[in-house]
Amino acid sequence: MRLKGNSLLKKAIVKLSKDYLAMVSLFIVFSAAFISFFAYGLAVDKTKDAALQNLVLKYKPIAYETQILKLPLQNYSEQKGFAPFFFGKEIDFEEIAVEEVQLKNDSLYYKPYIGEELEAEVKKIPISVFTEKGIEKENILKNFLSLKKFFLGTDSFGRDFYSRLIIGTRISFFVGFVAVAISVTIGVIVGALGGYYRGRIDAIVMWVINVVWSIPTLLLVMAITLAIGKGYWQIFLAVGLTMWVEVARVVRGQFLSYREKEFVEAARALGYSDLRIIFKEILPNVVAPVIVISAANFAAAILVESGLSFLGIGAQPPTPSWGNIIKEHYSHIILDQQHLAILPGLCILVLVLAFNIFGNKLRDALDNKNI
Repeated sequence: MRLKGNSLLKKAIVKLSKDYLAMVSLFIVFSAAFISFFAYGLAVDKTKDAALQNLVLKYKPIAYETQILKLPLQNYSEQKGFAPFFFGKEIDFEEIAVEEVQLKNDSLYYKPYIGEELEAEVKKIPISVFTEKGIEKENILKNFLSLKKFFLGTDSFGRDFYSRLIIGTRISFFVGFVAVAISVTIGVIVGALGGYYRGRIDAIVMWVINVVWSIPTLLLVMAITLAIGKGYWQIFLAVGLTMWVEVARVVRGQFLSYREKEFVEAARALGYSDLRIIFKEILPNVVAPVIVISAANFAAAILVESGLSFLGIGAQPPTPSWGNIIKEHYSHIILDQQHLAILPGLCILVLVLAFNIFGNKLRDALDNKNI
């Protein structure tokens, strides 16, 4: 008994596929999703949060490269499998920038890099540091000495900036994804109940919506964050709990319209329950506007998270977020190494713009007047 929403959706997809701007924005969104999912596979620094520090290498320029010697720590182990690939490896080694390395007898001699035009003394460590961890002598230089390239240079702690930017994509994208999931779930349920039952239930729903709507989103998110604590998952929940009102208003309006349609009256005449009418008969016809507003909410969630991280109440260091990366390096805009602040800001700009453009194009494609 539902309206033929599938044919409308098919026509919208055909129209979108012919829109160059829509396809470019969709490509950017899918690229961000791919980078988010395989972030540690794409990053140079595969440690958790790309937090491996080397203060000697701080503020190195773009495309800087140097020899790196890895010294295994007490907790060193071969980290393989699903978890390290998707969530990063634990730091179980120390990275030392070196100028010269030589293996003699039972010792490893190396000359550490301490800065431009500075000479360091040659240091010696026993190869037992490696062999005690089950590493064969002939594999020491092969597996633990390498030329490391920093594609986008390093930050104030000598961390690989490219890797930090890649991992930051995951934080920002997942905040938008979780926030949209929470807001759509709450908004659809609340809006559907208010629009279908009307009367006192609708009055209560609208009162709650108006109260929440009257509070600025950023202030409400800050209040929730302060109440439940700072952190990675807390910011997901806080942003999601503030964005459901727009979804609820749209769904309520759609339900007020559809509940008077003939197919709904026919469903009531056949004795279908209210839950079936709401979720199986009316809700499929409301999907289009919900998708459009979800795209806008996705972009808004990324902006809110970046703002909170910039203020210090979002994702906490060393977790990289585009917002806190800007916070750490915004002073470089007027000094040197400007890319440390410009690149994360550019990432936010491009991703938010892509979501907004795609949302607008999707809205136009799903408009009956334009099909």
